[in-house]
Amino acid sequence: MATKKPKLKVISLGGLHEIGKNMTVFEYNQDIVVVDCGLAFPEDDMLGIDLVIPDITYLKKNRDKIRGIVLTHGHEDHIGALPYVLKELNVPVFGTLLTIGLLENKLREHNLLDSTTRYVVVPGETIKLGQIQVEFIHTNHSIADSVAMAIHTPVGTVVHTGDFKIDYTPIDGEIINLHRFAELGQKGVLLLLSDSTNAERKGFTMSEKSVGAVFDRIFDETPKHRIMVATFSSNIHRIQQIINSAYRTKRKVAIIGRSMVNAVRTSMELGYLNVPANTLIDITEIKNYSDHQLVIITTGSQGETMSALSRIASNEHKQVVVKPGDKIIISASSIPGNEKSILRVINELIKKGADVVYGSMEDVHVSGHAREEELKLMLALTKPQFFMPVHGEYIHLMAHKKLAESMGIPKQNIFLMNIGDVLEVSKKEAKVVGTVPSGQLLVDGLGVGDVGNIVLRDRRHLSEDGLMVVVVAMDSSTGEIVSGPDIISRGFVYVRESENLMDGARRAVTRALDKEDGEGDWSHIKNVIRDALKDYVWQVTKRSPMILPIIMEV
Repeated sequence: MATKKPKLKVISLGGLHEIGKNMTVFEYNQDIVVVDCGLAFPEDDMLGIDLVIPDITYLKKNRDKIRGIVLTHGHEDHIGALPYVLKELNVPVFGTLLTIGLLENKLREHNLLDSTTRYVVVPGETIKLGQIQVEFIHTNHSIADSVAMAIHTPVGTVVHTGDFKIDYTPIDGEIINLHRFAELGQKGVLLLLSDSTNAERKGFTMSEKSVGAVFDRIFDETPKHRIMVATFSSNIHRIQQIINSAYRTKRKVAIIGRSMVNAVRTSMELGYLNVPANTLIDITEIKNYSDHQLVIITTGSQGETMSALSRIASNEHKQVVVKPGDKIIISASSIPGNEKSILRVINELIKKGADVVYGSMEDVHVSGHAREEELKLMLALTKPQFFMPVHGEYIHLMAHKKLAESMGIPKQNIFLMNIGDVLEVSKKEAKVVGTVPSGQLLVDGLGVGDVGNIVLRDRRHLSEDGLMVVVVAMDSSTGEIVSGPDIISRGFVYVRESENLMDGARRAVTRALDKEDGEGDWSHIKNVIRDALKDYVWQVTKRSPMILPIIMEV
């Protein structure tokens, strides 16, 4: 009897129905290769949470099979969770020079540099990880050194595009290797996983070079005033263009923001950023130059509270104070959910007399993600048998699915997956065969995963309704009240102005305890206190604060 041939399993642990936290698992027989390991930023209702990372329960269970984590590029939503994951899974990491350079900054902060094995790969190289071979293919994105992957397995070749766009005039002159995608398509691609972020946007994404021309014009139109540009610290090509415009107009460049300083230093060391001699100055030196001689590059394009631009807007930055006439360019699009924060920063800057260029006023930003026509080209070149849209909210994945249908891929061969779904692929068929544990782990300070839904629910409750603590001293033998009840309130009402309410609350608790006759254990008595106070407060105020009874035995 013929033995059943193993199939390839494809499992997404993040990056579906969401932007960020990208992580995909490819498993064949006894080998697992993980593509990317990113974080997401917390939603508004995740109070006090710093970061969100994928749930890696499945990987921990199968740690002996993992041959390595391969990285497409150095953005946070693709490498940001690695310091947390590598503490649990000590496996080798493969990436291009800049990607590994940016990762090393993170590992250094987490004291993981010595314990993590890192390999630098170059586009065009193929590495063997068990029975799976991973080939790195050069692409364009909003960060240098981005790659797609051809994952060669015994059942066929899978192409994972990573984040990409098709830029015919990239800043580094290295055009996406469309030729290789076409060759793979000619030989036969079993499954394509492709970036869906801009799938519902028509046409082509503009070239990064188009932003440089806009910078040049704005710099020429601002001969007398200081110029500040806020952008993503990882967008090295954008930073290069700002430096080029500054050099052309004989301005010095100062960098502020920790992530920006790190990214610029790493990129210069590795040769990805070409800065003419005597152009860069330290931020402390800006007082030695006139406004027309200065450009400041800063973080904070998303209105993040602690970023350099936010601190400048709220007069909290030590070296930089906004002057009337300052030209401030926000060279980034807003990540969904950040619009209010960005608007707040822009308002503050304009109140201080700055001239702010943002959003649709000028083409000072282009996306790093492919639009409809580029996604169609990727589908046309690779001609996949099966297709799985990745990296996007449901609306983006759905738009990409419709694009694939319009290109002639049969409906039943397109898989709109959820996080944790297991797609099993053989040479002839693909089907969803089950799920693995998946979801999100919340990072709060040094704690990873110790804040779950229940803690978040309590935080929301406290933030919306406040807290009342009831302290009662009771005789342990008779159950009689010795002293109290004392009521302490936080975030519910201002006690000094609500004495009647507090007196009433005390009476309600005392009445309920008098009915008990000292019977029942302490947990029952706590429930009695909680119910009595809850009913009273709701009747009087129509509010439901969190109630915490404390019983002291005497």
